[in-house]
Amino acid sequence: MRSGRWVLVAWLIIGALAAGQRHYYTQFDGSCARIATIGITMVSGPLNYTGLNPTAQCKVPQPSK
Repeated sequence: MRSGRWVLVAWLIIGALAAGQRHYYTQFDGSCARIATIGITMVSGPLNYTGLNPTAQCKVPQPSK
């Protein structure tokens, strides 16, 4: 079970590095789409280096008038 934890940690670190290389942290504007894209990129881990480019789009409902 210990090796599984280390694999998970390494997977997430690789995903965080991929997000950094794509400049997602410096272009962070706090939007739902940016947060989701960073999260998806981190969870994708090493798959980012095989051509996977995950992105997300969020539509937040506006309050009624």
